[in-house]
Amino acid sequence: MNEPAPKARSSAAHGILLYARSRAVPATVAALAATAAFAVWAADRMDTYLDPQRRLPIVALAPLLAAAVIGTGLHTASEELDRTAVRPWWPRRLAHLLALTALAAAVLPLAVRGGPPDFGPAAVVRNLLGCTGVTAAAAALLGARLSWLPAFGYVGAVYLASHGVRGHAVTVWAWPVQPAAAAGAWAAAGGAFALGVALYVVRGTRPGTGRS
Repeated sequence: MNEPAPKARSSAAHGILLYARSRAVPATVAALAATAAFAVWAADRMDTYLDPQRRLPIVALAPLLAAAVIGTGLHTASEELDRTAVRPWWPRRLAHLLALTALAAAVLPLAVRGGPPDFGPAAVVRNLLGCTGVTAAAAALLGARLSWLPAFGYVGAVYLASHGVRGHAVTVWAWPVQPAAAAGAWAAAGGAFALGVALYVVRGTRPGTGRS
């Protein structure tokens, strides 16, 4: 009566392992760790502890790089096999995306630990959520391999164009370069994350470039 349980657990573990291997999860995790290490190194080289404003490039660009790693990690080389699966894919997509986002959110703030909170860990986490949302949406619309392009274009444009701009609206459209306390920036980043996650979970990545 109790024998099928161990077999079921073994089958589930085997399925998770196959899923992780088909999406190169170990390589993605290693790339996220390398991104966090680079961010910590860059922050130390820039002496960000001397001036909180020096943290802005780290706060804006480190989450962008991590989101690009997450987005390209949504690619699968087994598109045809995935389409024949009996079980629905959305729970695995959701768990996959949230797990990678949580990992990045745990390690990236190490680059801006300590000091004033304006451009500290909270701002890094907010930008990670926003960039990951944009990247996840792009994976569903453009494919995983090109998913990094829209986020890079948007964050780069905002970083260059928002200097000296004032007003409430700027906290919304220029959320990647706003201090942690900006409510509009949190609303925009959170909305982008929710929309991107929902779109990816429902649709998977674009056919022909790695549909999961």
